Amino acid sequence: MQPIRKPFSLDPAFPFEMVYRGIRHTENELPDHLHDLYEIVYIHEGKGTFFIDHTLYEKGPGDLFLIPGNTIHRAFPSSDGPVVSTAVFFAPSLVQAVSPIDGYQPLKCFEIAHRLKHYKVALTEQARLRIEAAIQNMRNEAIEQAPGYRQALWLQLQQVLLELSRHPFMKDTVSPVTGFAPKWIQHALREIDRDPVGCGGLAELAEKACVSASHFSRVFKQLTGMNVTDYVNAKRLAGAKELLLSSDDTIETIALRCGFQGMRHFYESFKKLTGVTPKTYRRQMKA
Repeated sequence: MQPIRKPFSLDPAFPFEMVYRGIRHTENELPDHLHDLYEIVYIHEGKGTFFIDHTLYEKGPGDLFLIPGNTIHRAFPSSDGPVVSTAVFFAPSLVQAVSPIDGYQPLKCFEIAHRLKHYKVALTEQARLRIEAAIQNMRNEAIEQAPGYRQALWLQLQQVLLELSRHPFMKDTVSPVTGFAPKWIQHALREIDRDPVGCGGLAELAEKACVSASHFSRVFKQLTGMNVTDYVNAKRLAGAKELLLSSDDTIETIALRCGFQGMRHFYESFKKLTGVTPKTYRRQMKA
């Protein structure tokens, strides 16, 4: 059975959704599914198992799970009772809007989890309390919607990501390459993020970095978990998704603006990422 793709209808200007202390029974859990949003799941009460990327994890109170975009997963509450959990969904663009300072990258915890194929984080008592407080603050802001509440939600999400980036699990498993990326690769990543259309391919990026293409490719994949082409295409597709919702340009115009020279390549890449065609994506999200 093929996994289903969970749909979301989020505001493109603030792609964030939170399900606070949802009560999950076996009968109301989705089958194997995925989505292009990143997801943080925190378990408040109950026990069960979590299937993420071909691995089963035990889950209980205080456990936290990181689920990168387009990762197949499914929850299995215990037959003894439901699981109470909070799920936070967000698009990577929401937290990558600010250039990294001191090499800090807010999504590094997801990248490490994906690289190691280990998505469960056992929190210390102090970290658990801080994350529970941040979750409660997000809940309060979402309900009250006082002026600046979205900024407050963003800050609380960043606080959770910062907490996770400092977790011993992340520090102990970071290799010298991923933990202290050379400046040339950091510059290349910023260049791709800034202009995924004009940044060039592997050969051009390696030449700018003054390293061989093979060395650039090896370090890049160690750092991001993706090859250069897939990473650049993902950035271009993210831009295409925004334009599909924020403009009335034709799909062909958007494809060209985002660096895709052939419509077939654009359609295939877009459907691989989202599960639907650009036309269907625009119609569903604007409905």
